[in-house]
Amino acid sequence: MAELVTTRIENGVAHVALNRPDKLNALTIDTLEQLIATARRLRSDRALRSVVLSGEGDSFCAGLDFATVMRDPKRVAAAFAPRPWRGTNTFQEACWAWRRVPVPVIAAVQGHCLGGGVQIALAADFRVTTPDAKWSVLEARWGIIPDMTGIKALQQQVGMDVAKRLTMTGETISGTEAVRLGLATEENADPYAGALALASAIAERSPDSVAATKRLFNRTWSASDRRTFMWERLEQARLLMGANAAEARRAATKREQPAYRPRAGIDPRG
Repeated sequence: MAELVTTRIENGVAHVALNRPDKLNALTIDTLEQLIATARRLRSDRALRSVVLSGEGDSFCAGLDFATVMRDPKRVAAAFAPRPWRGTNTFQEACWAWRRVPVPVIAAVQGHCLGGGVQIALAADFRVTTPDAKWSVLEARWGIIPDMTGIKALQQQVGMDVAKRLTMTGETISGTEAVRLGLATEENADPYAGALALASAIAERSPDSVAATKRLFNRTWSASDRRTFMWERLEQARLLMGANAAEARRAATKREQPAYRPRAGIDPRG
């Protein structure tokens, strides 16, 4: 099978790239399955500090390659069926698997970010985009809706009126407008460099507190106040008893650079 998703790890950063540049990194079932496998593999790497998710060539991702995918209707039907233990099907898990990775995932977006590409980008914790990137919830043009966890992700990122407008119209907006609306985190003429800079800044903090932050927000974003307070207490108690929090306190007192241990092995369910 072709390597449609490439991965290399350097200095605690996993560089993950969609690898169909001749097709603007349009998605096939094979690509979705490789995204899932990559995310699951990275989950178990306790030395990992962050993931930068990008697309090879001039575009991040132009969405689903319908012409290729629809050649095998049986495989599409199988990929559409949900897994009861996860609550996602293959299309959805290709995005949501990145929510389950216990370190920050930063999408570096340039060129086209359309349809499924938007949904993959929204599954990241942060999105750095070029000002002129083309963003679109493109499914409206095909008479369908975003179904790769896009509805949930849009709920969390923008107001309902903006989510409805983008989904109903399929309009194309710039990276600058995506930042203004809250789809993207920041703009940068070199989004990959911007993503690495953010990864470096986060890496200065305890890997346990960073992982706890991701878990906590993912678990409680739409939870009740009572449930949120419970998770706050549990996460804080676990951190206070951990070696990395002690190291952070020691280093801050001594005004030294902390020497953190690998991240604690806690299941980041999401």
